Amino acid sequence: MTLSKWLIALLLVPNSLLLSAKFNTAPISHRRQEAVGYLLRPDRVFDGETVHEGWVVRVKGDKIEAVGPPASVPADGSEVVDLKGTTLMPGLIEGHSHLLLHPYNETPWDDQVLKEARSLRVARATVHAQKTLQAGFTTVRDLGTEGAEYDDVGLKQAINQGIIAGPRMIVVTKALIATGSYGPKGFGPDITVPQGAEEADGHDALIQAVRRQIGKGADAIKIYADYRWGLMAEARPTFTLDELKLIVEVARSSGRGVVAHAGTAEGMRRAILAGCETVEHGDAGTPEIFALMKKQGTALCPTLAAGDAISQYRGWKKGQDPEPERMKQKRATFKQALDAGVTICAGGDVGVFSHGDNARELVLMVDYGMKPLDVMRSVTSTNADVFHLADRGRVRAGLLADLVAVAGDPTKTITDVQRVQVVMKGGVFFKR
Repeated sequence: MTLSKWLIALLLVPNSLLLSAKFNTAPISHRRQEAVGYLLRPDRVFDGETVHEGWVVRVKGDKIEAVGPPASVPADGSEVVDLKGTTLMPGLIEGHSHLLLHPYNETPWDDQVLKEARSLRVARATVHAQKTLQAGFTTVRDLGTEGAEYDDVGLKQAINQGIIAGPRMIVVTKALIATGSYGPKGFGPDITVPQGAEEADGHDALIQAVRRQIGKGADAIKIYADYRWGLMAEARPTFTLDELKLIVEVARSSGRGVVAHAGTAEGMRRAILAGCETVEHGDAGTPEIFALMKKQGTALCPTLAAGDAISQYRGWKKGQDPEPERMKQKRATFKQALDAGVTICAGGDVGVFSHGDNARELVLMVDYGMKPLDVMRSVTSTNADVFHLADRGRVRAGLLADLVAVAGDPTKTITDVQRVQVVMKGGVFFKR
């Protein structure tokens, strides 16, 4: 073939194939032949709870087949993959994501909800999903489409069917809000605008809304236990305690848990007493509230990175300016939660900041007082336990072969978690 003919042939190759070759983002269905058998040899294995120096992991198909010292785990015909200098660990689990949002300093939230076509948002979300997976997060709990209806369900299906590369998804679809409490806001009282979640109030309407979202594909139900009410935008509780208990009861009858956005102490109290499994944000929590969370077994997803990002969007020059009061308060409440022994989930509210930068939350968790080993447990085994994911979150025989190798040891130096070398999901390499 002449050079000119070769160049013409190259130009005719679909862009999707070129991208897959360069970035290793080919859908699962196109690369299933890779999922045969591998013996992974890192410097150490963090199994989701403990670090084991010198261990190896054998993968067969989409599962972990064996784990342990080299003498106890022979290759048995598997391809040996040398991961010298790395720590091998479970695929990371993002506890609070919005794949259908992008950073607010690019486009304000109101404009994303009101002005961006859902087709545009979904197209962008496919890229967000790929970036998330490449960053080592093989599962995300995606907590609301923010005006994009049930499009998270389709995104999840596209990933599961191998149409696009991305993490496994837990979805909540539209989320539930009390009438008049959410947004977008700022319009004349005679103008009704689309909301970023589904409005429902009272006994029958709430039952129908919960069941409708489950019927459309929700894996869990998200509620806003408080929000910035009215024109003054003051954060106050939304649903009554009885309404919240009803939502939890209906969701539980289908085997699903309830996730609560709650920043005020009273909103948190109601969500905890109602039986919500996790509280998101918890900015104005108190020692009494965190003691109640510990007693009730409610987990906290603090979303430190979202507040950090929003403060910077508003002009805070991190590392130069004094820390804003909002951030100082967050440090204090996070420490109170740690002191109370509250279960901490790792979730940054990514979408407020860039997808693929999910580990930003983990770095901040250490900066705010957690030990690196505890943070790594949080983003693996703890999240798996809280989200009822018995098939992942640990490096153990019989579990899904969702594995990540990073340079260094993030259980000692947390920033090493950002040095991703290998990503495997279901026994298939998506980064190698």
